[in-house]
Amino acid sequence: MLYLHGLGHFHPETVLDNHFLASLDIGVDVSWIESRVGIVERRTTLPLEYLSRTRNQDPRAAAEAATTTPTEMGLQAASMALQRAGLEASQIGMVISGGCSPEMQIPADSSRVANALGLRVPCFDLHSACSSFASQMHFLSGMRPEALPDFVLVVNCETFTRTINYNDRRQAVLFGDAASAVIVSARVPAPSVISHTSFNTDPGGQHQIVIPTGGHFSQEGHAVQVFAIKTTTELLRNLQSTLPEGEARPKIFIGHQANLRMLESVCKRCDIALEDHYSNVAGFGNCGAAGAPSVLSQHWDELRHSVIHMAVVGSGLAWGGMRITRE
Repeated sequence: MLYLHGLGHFHPETVLDNHFLASLDIGVDVSWIESRVGIVERRTTLPLEYLSRTRNQDPRAAAEAATTTPTEMGLQAASMALQRAGLEASQIGMVISGGCSPEMQIPADSSRVANALGLRVPCFDLHSACSSFASQMHFLSGMRPEALPDFVLVVNCETFTRTINYNDRRQAVLFGDAASAVIVSARVPAPSVISHTSFNTDPGGQHQIVIPTGGHFSQEGHAVQVFAIKTTTELLRNLQSTLPEGEARPKIFIGHQANLRMLESVCKRCDIALEDHYSNVAGFGNCGAAGAPSVLSQHWDELRHSVIHMAVVGSGLAWGGMRITRE
């Protein structure tokens, strides 16, 4: 069990909308994108002029063209989480990061964010692609409270658009950039509690979603979609089945923000009402490991006195879930 003290999120300013993607002449139009994936806009750290001119053919050049860095994004999200938690950065005793698109191979993203916050504390990255938030929470919830500091900062920074080939319409329509941050504790109580965490993988599917070093994102789209719907449905049904009898608070679902059509399919299978499904994928795209926690952060004030079931999936293949109870 973990106590959740604060959340934060950050999205870059540059909007990557469907009209821009249609202007690239890659075989998509606005109605095709919205009908296929339900995404209207995304945010990117890359200038639109750069994307239009280069289509990001060399992902290694993207970092130099970018208007902001993952570290700066993580710092913004972490600062929001600290403010919401009513904490100073000096009270953080550990920093963990992870996701799909680390800023560098070394040092760890967590070390870069911690340094930006002026911290000298243990830092490490725990990656499981888009399901990193689930693996991080599951890892921390399994540790002895006395082995952890009072407060742990978990930051996931995703600059996914740097890895996308913008001549490939299958991937260009999906992804956006974002950062998320949460502050948790196994020792200091708070009104919001993370429980019933889970994490699992099927390494036999490791080849289905890949980003080679210095290369472009690729996936076996149909197989991944089937996996995402089936596994998210199973995760959510398991969380629903373990609810205490008589729990009367609203039950909210937040899934991996892969695309809106996938999430709608899960809601239909699990009888989730529209008002009980929270997402931001239509306005921000698939933001990898930062997607689901950024939804939680954006809607945090609306989710008082509720039970939140989060189920996320990703490369590996990997998947995990958790229950968050808010007083």
